[in-house]
Amino acid sequence: ELMASLQSRLQALWEEQELVLLEIRECARWGEELEVMVRDLCKPNEFERYMMFIGDLEKVVNLLLCLSSRLARVQNALSRMDGSTEDEERQSLNERHKLLSRQREDAKDLKDNLDRRERVVSGILAKYLTEEQLHDYQHFVQVKTSLLIEQKDLDEQIKFFEEQLENLEQSIP
Repeated sequence: ELMASLQSRLQALWEEQELVLLEIRECARWGEELEVMVRDLCKPNEFERYMMFIGDLEKVVNLLLCLSSRLARVQNALSRMDGSTEDEERQSLNERHKLLSRQREDAKDLKDNLDRRERVVSGILAKYLTEEQLHDYQHFVQVKTSLLIEQKDLDEQIKFFEEQLENLEQSIP
């Protein structure tokens, strides 16, 4: 019964993931349309700034999500430790926690820098785009970010339920 419940939940997550992937493809098409419009309207150096920002947006958001996920797993492992945990394992987890915390702080600095660059790009685009087009661009950036977060969250949930199902299958004689 528990296995059927886990499989059902996994199936629902896979279906949700398919919908998110469709939205991501739609967002990518929207991004391509914006790219063409920006290329046509802006100076080459301004277009280059726009493209660098859009490319870095995905990289920085994915980096932050990945580091946060890894840090959460290490924190969970640390919280599950008890008196029987070997000192070597405890020290290793503490070192990984410190390293991941520093890396996440560095990634947050990158995100702050990216936010400043987004304001610069918005300022550039405001010279060329109508109010509605500028709003569409800003909405595109928000949607792209939201979809990246949603995709990562679904991936994590699917991984968790797959691991639970595998552990359950292995525990049954």
